[in-house]
Amino acid sequence: MTDFAAPPPALNEVEKEGSTVEPVVKITTRSTYKSEDALSPSSVLPSPIEQFKLWFKTAQEDSRVFEPETMTLGTTLLTLTDPSNPTSTPIAIPSSRVVLLKSVDARGFVLFTNYTSRKSRELLANPYASLAFYWREMHRQVRVVGKAEMVDRRESDDYYNSRPLGSRIGAWASRQSTVVGEGEVTNRYEKLEERFGAVSVGEKGERISKAPGEVQVPPPEFWGGWRIVPFEVEFWAGKPSRLHDRVRYRKTQSSDTDESAESVWTIERLAP
Repeated sequence: MTDFAAPPPALNEVEKEGSTVEPVVKITTRSTYKSEDALSPSSVLPSPIEQFKLWFKTAQEDSRVFEPETMTLGTTLLTLTDPSNPTSTPIAIPSSRVVLLKSVDARGFVLFTNYTSRKSRELLANPYASLAFYWREMHRQVRVVGKAEMVDRRESDDYYNSRPLGSRIGAWASRQSTVVGEGEVTNRYEKLEERFGAVSVGEKGERISKAPGEVQVPPPEFWGGWRIVPFEVEFWAGKPSRLHDRVRYRKTQSSDTDESAESVWTIERLAP
């Protein structure tokens, strides 16, 4: 049983018998894509991680692109069509949200979050996930499909300790994805500021902040990193007339026992 909404009926009443539904929002604008890339299986690097590093560096250096590390994380949760009937058909309910990439290593793409959040609970139940990067100004996107694994505690703690003081306290204050009352998180945050010695209360009730470097906030056990280890990566370059270039990497060989062993990738062009 989950605290998520029950799945909708397979067919809404208004969709039956060929009835039409008037759009409440109608998009009439169109954009023309014209990437400068000549993207093909022969022009990309043998490793999708290396190809991503090349594209990401270009995005970082392009002043038009704001927060190139922004990515959409997609997860799924298996739930029952009828939660009250344990023998009913299980279905996969997808969810997605925008998060920030924090590092890329030889194994995959790393992000950090609360381990009790919805995204983490879904990754624990079903570790397969997707990522999507879209750099509109460059007419480029990257799509990743892979298996999630928790990063080791030391890596999570190292990143946590590099965060601004407010973000470290905020990790303790937010019981992410749970229902809260108005002002509840702010009140909890202020109490944690006092608990960790980030502020003191003066004689008149005023809050006096300490210098961030003087405050130690330990990493919470319920917070840490996820690494998405890819087995499919697609690079997309927008082209006129919607004849976009698409190149996909598929992992065809790897070693589960030797982490130093290089993966073997099949590289192929996809129809736009």
